[in-house]
Amino acid sequence: MAVKTFDEDIIPKTVIKVVVGIIIFIFLIVTLFNTFYTIDAGHRGVLLTFGEASMVAQREGLHMKVPYIQNIVIMNVQTQKYEADLTASSKDLQDVNTKIAINYHIIPEQVPEIYRDIGVFYAEKVIYPLEQEINKEATAHFTAEELITKRNEVREMMIGNLKTKLQLRGIIVEEISIINFQFSDAFTQAIENKVTMEQNALASKNKLEQIKFEAQQRIEEAKGKAEAINIEGEALRKNENIMQIRIIEKWNGVLPVVTGGSTPFVDVTKIISNETV
Repeated sequence: MAVKTFDEDIIPKTVIKVVVGIIIFIFLIVTLFNTFYTIDAGHRGVLLTFGEASMVAQREGLHMKVPYIQNIVIMNVQTQKYEADLTASSKDLQDVNTKIAINYHIIPEQVPEIYRDIGVFYAEKVIYPLEQEINKEATAHFTAEELITKRNEVREMMIGNLKTKLQLRGIIVEEISIINFQFSDAFTQAIENKVTMEQNALASKNKLEQIKFEAQQRIEEAKGKAEAINIEGEALRKNENIMQIRIIEKWNGVLPVVTGGSTPFVDVTKIISNETV
């Protein structure tokens, strides 16, 4: 039987001690790190003890917890955006696909209740179903065309109803945006045809008004020319009479005769007759 030497007996014990020491050190380090936690600005924490949620929301900063017994769930209380594709029917029974986006935040003080009652996936569990419900209610009040022309009224109806219902669940709706309404291909084509006809009718009306305007301009222009001719003729007649009167005033009683002809240069007799009458 072989006899163990002193060195052969002590080496395994030393290795075991070193390994155990390393394990204990790692355990202590992990425990230390699990004792402290931080919550960033714009967030709140839910402290869980054996899975049971504390009803006091943990605020931003450095905190301590009992390692391996307590856990922390951190939730965002900043403004967040959620988009959803929704379906509904309009007042005139047209299928409408609506894409909306909402800006919201959860109430910081109600974070524990939200986590306990809904969990961290509250957008999918609460916001989306309520959006679908509100969208159907609002869409049913308007025809398909009104959904386009009265988009702001539709949005106001949605935001009012959604605010009321989500606030009861600890969620504050800040704003709603209707990104798009999409209708069936047949209805979309009908709307495009109607718009095209209205545009063509408006273009024809504008062209007719232009023709009427141009015709009226030509009429007015012709009236202006005729009036100018009348004024000019009247002025010439007046000037002729004035000239004849001045000649009479200067006449010495002898009729001037043009040499080589029998016709007087000015028919003074006629002028005199006119004056006498």
